[in-house]
Amino acid sequence: MMNKVSKSLLLGGTGFLVLLFISWSVAFPLLTFEVKDQLFWTTEQHFALKWIHSVEKEEWVEFYEIKDETLFLSKTQFKTFGAGVPSTPKESEQVSLKDGYVVLEINRSFPSLQLVVSSNVNSTLIINDKEILLYELAGDYESVSISVQKMSLLDMLLKGESL
Repeated sequence: MMNKVSKSLLLGGTGFLVLLFISWSVAFPLLTFEVKDQLFWTTEQHFALKWIHSVEKEEWVEFYEIKDETLFLSKTQFKTFGAGVPSTPKESEQVSLKDGYVVLEINRSFPSLQLVVSSNVNSTLIINDKEILLYELAGDYESVSISVQKMSLLDMLLKGESL
């Protein structure tokens, strides 16, 4: 017959094993950033990329979210039409003016983004109003890969670093 201590240890050990299995087997789609063989992740579902346009020398911001486990570009905003900027929107896109910016709805999905970042254009990641200078995190003219990856709770503890 088991005493109270043995029963408590058995139940506690079983509970621990169940939690360990759940933390290993249940995965969540997370926003990930790979920089110089280092992985950063966040549970946030929205982010923005901001930089200075190389020709117009004006700020450009793109707004993304995780949608169906892909990166969904909902809109972009910029100050002036110029080099590399579409002069007329596609039929499905809407254009508006807000606070001195042209806002263009894009609504396009990407499996991942590959960026080369630079202090010359002030490559910046914005998550929850927090600005992360990508060119400082990665280095000038280094590559940053942004994607959605499924990660378990155990992966979140062992792989990468939370932003």
